[in-house]
Amino acid sequence: MWPVWRFILRRLAKTQGFLDPMVVFSNLQHFSKPSEVWVPSELLRSGAVLQARGLINSQAIQNNLDWVWPFWVERQFNPNDKAFIPRAFSLTHINLTHRNWTAVGLPGFGDFPIVDPCGLVTPFFDGWSIDAWIVHQKSIFAPSRLAHVEQKLDLKDTFAVLTESKSEKVTLSSRVEVKAEVEPVCVINIHAQSAQKAWLLVCIRPYNPEGVSFVKDIGILGEGGGWKVNNKDIVYLDKKPSHYIFANYNSGDLCQNSMIESEEQGQRSIFCQIGMASSAAVYPLDANNPKEISVRIPLSKTETSTHEPWMEHMQDTCILKIPDERFEYLYHASIKTMILHSPNDVYPGPFTYKHFWFRDAAYILQAMLAVGLFKNMEKIIDRFPSRQKSNGYFMSQDGEWDSNGQAIWAMKRFIDTTHQKVKKEWLKSIYQGAQWIEHKRSSSKKDALHAGLLPAGFSAEHFGPSDFYYWDDFWAVVGLRDAALTARGNDGNQANVFQNQANQLLNAIESSIATTQDRLHHRGIPAAATRRMDAGAIGCLVASYPLQIFSDKDERILQTVRFLMDKYFLQGAFYHEISHSGINIYLTLHIAQVLLRAGDMKFFDIVKSVAELATPTGQWPEAIHPRTKGGCMGDGQHVWACAEWVMMLRNMFVREEQSERTLILCSGIPQEWIKTHETFFLGPTHTLYGPISVTIKVSEKHIDVSWEAKWHGKPPRIEIRLPGHETFIVTTDSTSLKLNRQEVLV
Repeated sequence: MWPVWRFILRRLAKTQGFLDPMVVFSNLQHFSKPSEVWVPSELLRSGAVLQARGLINSQAIQNNLDWVWPFWVERQFNPNDKAFIPRAFSLTHINLTHRNWTAVGLPGFGDFPIVDPCGLVTPFFDGWSIDAWIVHQKSIFAPSRLAHVEQKLDLKDTFAVLTESKSEKVTLSSRVEVKAEVEPVCVINIHAQSAQKAWLLVCIRPYNPEGVSFVKDIGILGEGGGWKVNNKDIVYLDKKPSHYIFANYNSGDLCQNSMIESEEQGQRSIFCQIGMASSAAVYPLDANNPKEISVRIPLSKTETSTHEPWMEHMQDTCILKIPDERFEYLYHASIKTMILHSPNDVYPGPFTYKHFWFRDAAYILQAMLAVGLFKNMEKIIDRFPSRQKSNGYFMSQDGEWDSNGQAIWAMKRFIDTTHQKVKKEWLKSIYQGAQWIEHKRSSSKKDALHAGLLPAGFSAEHFGPSDFYYWDDFWAVVGLRDAALTARGNDGNQANVFQNQANQLLNAIESSIATTQDRLHHRGIPAAATRRMDAGAIGCLVASYPLQIFSDKDERILQTVRFLMDKYFLQGAFYHEISHSGINIYLTLHIAQVLLRAGDMKFFDIVKSVAELATPTGQWPEAIHPRTKGGCMGDGQHVWACAEWVMMLRNMFVREEQSERTLILCSGIPQEWIKTHETFFLGPTHTLYGPISVTIKVSEKHIDVSWEAKWHGKPPRIEIRLPGHETFIVTTDSTSLKLNRQEVLV
């Protein structure tokens, strides 16, 4: 049938004057190494959805710029703004400059309302939004049009976004959170005040932070306050407005409605065939009449939601006390972000990336383990076998050969960190996953550079076209090693088979790298054997962090880091020119982790740069626009980035060196903290050998380092590596060390 469809496609394209799609497709494939999968179908699908939205945006926005639009549109379409992008021949208009939002929700509950940087609230996934404006005569005070809006998180027993907009005569603020009632409810508490007579408008808007989201009909709820939107979604207002106004695409936006200052109620509903219906509840304001309006949107249609209180998840998590309020704030926000995004699966984002990938999950679960977020983790990993194909492939996207190593590594870390016996289902799944790796290797191309490696694959999208990526092979080595360790107590012969395969694969990698380095006359490691040194080399750092395949001072890894820092660092962080085209936080922190492991205190300058790039709500988008500092790719709240922030601060206090069964304490504590004469604390953090808490007390003359642990069995070797002091190896059962401040090394 395919030849028939190919003929039809070619004929249709030719008759309409388009390029032959088969020729285009064939030419595109030439940029990739031959592989089973050119591009994962899921990536094509998500890209098509994004571009379809962009096509709708192009029709709805640019000829209606007198409407009030979301924050990103008001800037990206403004020729006087640094976020401006000329549209010219671009058929699709996509948010490429301010992909920023913060999700709110409840632990264990899978719905995530999102709030944009100016307080626009999108209660339902990819749905319409709620906004608030103040109108005085013909002047409109809309936060999305303001030069400055303040926003922050309230983390005390909740996860709420607070937004405030001000002018000389007007204040408009909101608090957004999800509360557990009979069913979870998104609650928006709006406060508005004006020094002169004005009107508060609480609005239903047909868009969200990605662009247009269709609203066809809106009707008033009975005699009370609120609406029914699209004949299904309910919005309650705790105070009845003076009146409602309505608009559709043909009549223009609400801000142009002549009925705003009239208290007479005309129509009670509106229909828009195009899907751009809007409505506002109007409340009078004056100096003696501020308004407090509560908006409630029920999120769940069932009474069996599994939402749980925040305190249940937070009570046993790892505490951090350091003399840097910004770092602490980002740490606590990151922990709650990970809790929020791991209801039954673990998601790297609430909107664009509300999907499961083994790659993101491995890194996020590592951080969750380290800080004791065990509550949902076991049931997440319990689902790994169901994601495994009959041939043993752990599939989140086809053509990505890193996933088997990541799945096995995550399972093994959970087993070791929680000190649990491996479940039968997990053991079977690990065996099958390791066997898939060996089968995949044996089917690989057998030329000099790639002999024994995995075949070409798409791997992570930030490396480029399909190729023989060392990243995949490094993950496969650890997958085989961890499978061998897991099998050791169950099947010694199988353990030996897996370990031998791991050794063979590592030897093949080493041989390929040596040949490649000779060709390049460079001692770093490129992304793949036939590539030059480029930004994709960032993937090879996985051999140091987190996998520790190579030693802490492996020169190949350090040369790669030097190359990346010399060529791709921008504003103190890693600018990734492939795909992301922005500053990437989790990749930046991978570089910092490698430097920390090597004992290079330059890592801390990178950590400070990352903190400066965080949003006011303690979040990072996947990639950050170098000029606007807004998100330019992926999800506007990236959970993998939060996980890496947590791991960075944890490893500054406590980190493992697995090959030596050693814990390294205090190796990332900077001198600027020591100068504060304060007490720092981290704990309990969960390691492969058991939980440990570390306290550092700084006085005028001494630095006291102490620790308290509950080991699973035999205690690990412990080294104290406080920067500026000699390394101290703990050889007794002591749990403290007193250092002289005068003994600081230069």
